[in-house]
Amino acid sequence: MSSLKYFTAIVLLISWFLSIQAEKSSKSCEFQTIFNFGDSNSDTGSMSAAFYPAIYPFGETFFHEAVGRASDGRLIIDFITKHLGLPFLSAYINSIGTTYRHGANFAAGSSTIMRQNKTIFEGGTPFTVDIQIVQFSNFKSRTGKFFTQENGSSYRKHFPKPEDFSKAIYTFDIGQNDIADVISKVGKEDSHVLISNIVEYFSTQIQSLHFYGARTFWIHNTGPIGCLPVAMPIHNAQNNQTQVAGYLDQNGCVNYQNDLAKEFNKKLKDKVVKLREQFLDTSFIYVDMFSAKYELISNANKSGFVDPSKICCGYHEDGYHVYCGNKKTINGKEIVPGSCDDPSKYISWDGVHYTEAANHWIANRILDGSFSDPPLPISQSCQITH
Repeated sequence: MSSLKYFTAIVLLISWFLSIQAEKSSKSCEFQTIFNFGDSNSDTGSMSAAFYPAIYPFGETFFHEAVGRASDGRLIIDFITKHLGLPFLSAYINSIGTTYRHGANFAAGSSTIMRQNKTIFEGGTPFTVDIQIVQFSNFKSRTGKFFTQENGSSYRKHFPKPEDFSKAIYTFDIGQNDIADVISKVGKEDSHVLISNIVEYFSTQIQSLHFYGARTFWIHNTGPIGCLPVAMPIHNAQNNQTQVAGYLDQNGCVNYQNDLAKEFNKKLKDKVVKLREQFLDTSFIYVDMFSAKYELISNANKSGFVDPSKICCGYHEDGYHVYCGNKKTINGKEIVPGSCDDPSKYISWDGVHYTEAANHWIANRILDGSFSDPPLPISQSCQITH
């Protein structure tokens, strides 16, 4: 073969290979099922069903009633399911009006990766991520019986098929409450060790899901906890620390709290890379929620929002905190805070959680893969890249 013909053949072969790869990478995964694990950032009704019913004005914007979401409307997980053409995810433990044909949501408010020595009234939760995965295991085994038992045919339309579990996308949004716990222990325990332990345990739980058949993971890192309005000095009694240079950043966020979140995120990303190397049959997508949320906070006014330190619902003044939907007597006066006139202008709903408008803004940034590693849109996240 002449050099020219040889060169032409090589070029054609490379072009063919690249076209095959391009076709493969652009192919939608067509997810029919989604399983979510997390805390209040993606809880669609677990805590409301388990302990105390949701109260108005939560849910006022979209649902026009309280539906167990820590927002005035939809959460990021709701926009994820919408983007994938799936219905809202029912909370696993919510027995009223639920459907699980396209998956289930195991997320619960206050949840953590590590178990905490706190009661529910102290901000603790029984639904740590390992418990959520036990719930998933029970869900998978119990629903699978409907497809093997002769008398289960009437129930099958309500649950995923056994083969759907390996084709599903498994989403995670958890870690914020663990970082809050680390913050509370600063100066008492080694935060670097605590964070390493959290990430290591998180990895163990992800591997448990792989054992149960999960093959596509969409894992959010934790957001800028130091930018939550309740963390900002403007909503707390002033102290000497706020006057120290470097305590706050240009957006009024508490630097050391964000630094702990960044350390967690770096270690989590490193762990995700190692999981990719360990499980070659699985797609692990790491999503930089910190950067997406911080971008919104940094550009609040340009994006049509008010100052990111402002809170739509709740009373947070002079060190007193009356959270949205609650009431409290302060200095002899009963405080019953309502919501703001236009939640769509606010980033923060209640000082801790985001408004529907902010959740929508963030979802639009992450779903196309702009903040993902590897940079795949969620609809193509089943593609394995090693």
